[in-house]
Amino acid sequence: MATTAAEPPLRPRLRVGALAVPRPGAETLFGAALALVLTAVGLRAGGGASLGPTTEVEMGLQLAGGLLVGGALLSTDRRRPLHGAVVLAAFAVLAALTAVSILWAVEPSDAWLETNQTLAYLAVVGGGAALAREAGAWWPALLGALLGFCGLISLYAVGSKVFPQETETFARLREPFGYWNAVGLVAAFGVPLSLWLGARRHGHAAVNALAHPLLGLFLVTMLLAYSRGALLAAAVGSLVWFALVPLRLRGAAVLASGTLGGGIVSAWIFAQDALTTDRVPLDTRQTAGLELGLAVLAMLAVLMGAGLGLGFLLARRAPRPDTRRTAGVGVLLVVAMVPVVFLGSLAVSDRGLGGSISEGWKSLTDPDATTPANDPSRLTAVGSVRARYWDQAVKVFQEDKLTGAGAGGYPTARRRFREDELVVRHAHGHAVQVPADLGILGILSYLALVLATLFAIARATSLRRRDWRRQPFTPERIGLLTAASVVVTFAVHALIDWTWSIPGCAVPALLCVGWITGRGRGEEPPTRPHAVRRRLAAGVRRPQASVAAAAVLALALLCAFATWQPLRSVQAGDDALDALDAAQTPQAGVERARELAQTARDHNPLSVQPLFELGVIETVGGRKDQAQRALEDAVELQPDNPETWLRLAQFTLRQQGDPRRTIDLLGPALYLDPRSDQAAALYLDATRQVNGGAGALPGQGLGTAPTP
Repeated sequence: MATTAAEPPLRPRLRVGALAVPRPGAETLFGAALALVLTAVGLRAGGGASLGPTTEVEMGLQLAGGLLVGGALLSTDRRRPLHGAVVLAAFAVLAALTAVSILWAVEPSDAWLETNQTLAYLAVVGGGAALAREAGAWWPALLGALLGFCGLISLYAVGSKVFPQETETFARLREPFGYWNAVGLVAAFGVPLSLWLGARRHGHAAVNALAHPLLGLFLVTMLLAYSRGALLAAAVGSLVWFALVPLRLRGAAVLASGTLGGGIVSAWIFAQDALTTDRVPLDTRQTAGLELGLAVLAMLAVLMGAGLGLGFLLARRAPRPDTRRTAGVGVLLVVAMVPVVFLGSLAVSDRGLGGSISEGWKSLTDPDATTPANDPSRLTAVGSVRARYWDQAVKVFQEDKLTGAGAGGYPTARRRFREDELVVRHAHGHAVQVPADLGILGILSYLALVLATLFAIARATSLRRRDWRRQPFTPERIGLLTAASVVVTFAVHALIDWTWSIPGCAVPALLCVGWITGRGRGEEPPTRPHAVRRRLAAGVRRPQASVAAAAVLALALLCAFATWQPLRSVQAGDDALDALDAAQTPQAGVERARELAQTARDHNPLSVQPLFELGVIETVGGRKDQAQRALEDAVELQPDNPETWLRLAQFTLRQQGDPRRTIDLLGPALYLDPRSDQAAALYLDATRQVNGGAGALPGQGLGTAPTP
């Protein structure tokens, strides 16, 4: 029978035996490719702590974002408004402030790295806006890609416990990011996405049924990571989804089945010491891992069957309106009873309601509170080491309220206020790290970005009061609200942890920000990516579009080149030390090592590491005056960094034999880092030499060391 004009054309099919399989279309391929790209970003960047992989990911994001934005400028009709421009401008202001903070940063080289990361994230938002502008109708592929990414990462994380490695001795899930809360956050992203998949009224029934096992997998992942922050973020993101999306009963069914299945498996896991105890022998973990794998597979199979069965029942007989109302009231009663039961349990406890709340608040905010154990009991604990880091961040902010310590300056500036010997790279919360790093200027910049993003989300999803009831809840509107729930999930977690600095967590959320803001007004029909080649060719013939696209591409290349320089510097510095070690005689490799160290300094003139390496090289070459000059240059470059003073003091005592000057140099080092074991030991050694081995100088001690 011939198709009518109103019927969509039949999609070509592939024959697999007797089964006809639809040929995947461009939208499906786009979603699959995007899922793989997001997964590759997460796996390659890891926890964002390794400079090499992180630099590669950031350069790739900058170039990809530049290509997408440049292509959008070429192919877009000039009469169309530039949706998302305000958000991109606010993000660009943040990136500019981060870059300018290099001028006053306590460690300018770290501010450069923060700038590179911010520029990469700006490219992600711009790329997301460009995709929404040119292929807005492919929003289901975006959500599918995000869900596929969350599923792959969660399977990887749980798989690391099913097939344990000898080097992994912790019971908490932390792979592939090396940080358990990052793993939990990616699983938390999957919760509102699963609710959307299982509740939507379109799509293949078998695909929609996947929401049930996926949600169970995400819950198991969050619980095995012992991530309280991820559970909180998932709860807030889910509440936002239920509050905004009218498919509450369908979503509640997915949430109930996934929570039940994941909860049962997690309860069984928590009863197994081999799966919840650190440093268990490998053979014991392997046996327990196989049992875990079987339990997870059984859960996935049962939940898949439940999803298919529920979909079949709803397809045959939809609930009547009165049944829906009754079920809705039941769901609301269950939700309302949760805080009642929680408060009741606190009221009947030994401390009572008031005492329990007071004790919980003290544990949460006390910098000296006991750190919870790395076992399932952590999920019910309130205390955290974060209060200590937050307190130090507030002290750093108070030192310079307007500009802060400079982007990335918290790890160095906190040493002056720390009460332990821990090396911490982040304040474990963006809400306190931004004031510490960028001061009031950073706070205002982030507030502008947040407000611009909220306005853009409200416009794209018709959340404004006058549009809320007037606009129908189309599938796309529900999809955009789901993407907004993912953004909220990330924002909640980033406020209390350092997942902003982990690309695998930040990139998916920022991609959603870009897509939503680039969508424009919700009542406008989404664009379809048809005739892209023709539009690109037409854009090339428009001088203004060509110049704008060329400028964006040139800027992306410039940013990628700048991002590459710190890595080149580190590689050249490593080569310099290798050349020094590989030489048959010390003098033979000094000249080559000196050249490489100078190259490292040229690549990154803001870093003191090439100067430290040059000091070693010149010392080996017998040019102690030049070595001293290099270390003095390091102090001049970063005078607020205790490491520069310590290196110069070590050289002064070990190579020049001048204990009195060493004591003078250790004054700033101990002022900037009073808890430094190396500085304290060197100070005692110098005072013994001054006194002929009798100990500290009369009237002097560690507490009275000179200050800068």
